[in-house]
Amino acid sequence: MKKLGLVLGSSGSRGISYIGFIKALEENGIKPYCVAGSSMGAVVGSCYCKGMDSAQMAKEITTLKASHLIDVSFAPLKNSAILRSNKLIKKLDEYLKGLTYDDLHIPFCSVAVDLWSGKLITSRGKDNLTLGVAASATIPSVFKPIEVDGKLLVDGGVLCRLPVEQAREMGAEVIVTVDALGQTRPTTKDFNIITVMFRGYDIMDGVITGLKNDAHKSDLIIYPDLGDMSRFKFKEFEFALEQGYKAGIENIEKIKELIK
Repeated sequence: MKKLGLVLGSSGSRGISYIGFIKALEENGIKPYCVAGSSMGAVVGSCYCKGMDSAQMAKEITTLKASHLIDVSFAPLKNSAILRSNKLIKKLDEYLKGLTYDDLHIPFCSVAVDLWSGKLITSRGKDNLTLGVAASATIPSVFKPIEVDGKLLVDGGVLCRLPVEQAREMGAEVIVTVDALGQTRPTTKDFNIITVMFRGYDIMDGVITGLKNDAHKSDLIIYPDLGDMSRFKFKEFEFALEQGYKAGIENIEKIKELIK
């Protein structure tokens, strides 16, 4: 059987669908050889590779509230963000405390971007898991950048929504990518100063991701059908779980064929 690399992309709350997708894999006895994640894909991927199953992750995520992560900065200009990162790190540390990437049951890596060098940083091996995953999920200007080993890190999705190349470097022979953001869709929604920033980010991200997909093609790329679900809101979690599971079941025979 070929070594399956699972790639989970950056996606905000839409990435909850990855848990449903993993449930479909579990029900069919499919376990990836390795996982590479960006942003929310790093959060779900790290918990899964640590040993949490889809039921455990779903239970945790459906009890998650915005207040568990929102830590308003009273000096946003000085702190470079609207929110501090303290609560984000604390919440992740409840699941990943004291671990390195090497401690995980399934090989895993995550990506973030160093603001000082402008380069993509891949966290793996002996790196601190909590900080690496938190950095990968630190949306610029929303959460305060995280300083790790002389680097100032933010969301991996800035440069790499889908870390396909990283999964191949880990030894994967077949790459299955799940992209909960999908292609950029037209919108007629009204904009404000915050949503204009996010929309601009989405458009740029879509172009960069398309170019990278051409250069580092997955063997199979799956887009859960999440409609216009916002990636920035803490609701519709059950819907995301269901749609991720549905996408997994619909593609399970293709995955079996690829890895046989």
